[in-house]
Amino acid sequence: MAEHRPCTARGETPLQRADRNFVELLQELRVTQTGVQILFAFLLSLAFTSRFTSLDTVQRVTYVITLLLAVLAAALFTAPAALHRSLFQQGAKPRIVQVSSRLATTGLVVLVFAFSGSVLLVVDVTTSRTGGIAASAATFLVCVGLWGLLPRLVRRAGLRDETQGGPGRPEATAGEPAARNAARIPPPLRGTIRQPSGVREGAAHREASARRR
Repeated sequence: MAEHRPCTARGETPLQRADRNFVELLQELRVTQTGVQILFAFLLSLAFTSRFTSLDTVQRVTYVITLLLAVLAAALFTAPAALHRSLFQQGAKPRIVQVSSRLATTGLVVLVFAFSGSVLLVVDVTTSRTGGIAASAATFLVCVGLWGLLPRLVRRAGLRDETQGGPGRPEATAGEPAARNAARIPPPLRGTIRQPSGVREGAAHREASARRR
């Protein structure tokens, strides 16, 4: 029964949270699968072009490795759907989400090398091998920066805002009692800081009532 109690800031149970995380993961996989499908179709079509026979050994090896990487990335990105179908209605949704997240992360790593290899092959064939290596290295750095470094920087900035009382820190409500704000003033400074007129009048009224009693 403890699994059905709300356990997050959204008021979700563990099962509800697992369902939401799996839906969000599927949305992410739809975006990445589109890029993998386009890359895979492009690589398959290259083998049937007339210029493919003129490729040298290095270019052919690059093509085969890149094609296999694209296949591996596609398999990793479709594995969560197969995993969910195999374990459907068996109470394993949290485990499915955890394993699917790792599969998707591994697929992104493989996709980085597949993108870099495809750029290396195309630029090598069209211009020169030096240009292909430079373009492949630039592609690799861009993917690593956007997919790996950027999330870490965003996370670090969020943690910094929380610790320093940034935008994520909750502010005091407008209806907070004035006495609570006054209690925050150090005792040596309370005599030197003027309080609002409403606070002074309320204090004087309470003091006069106490004297009459």
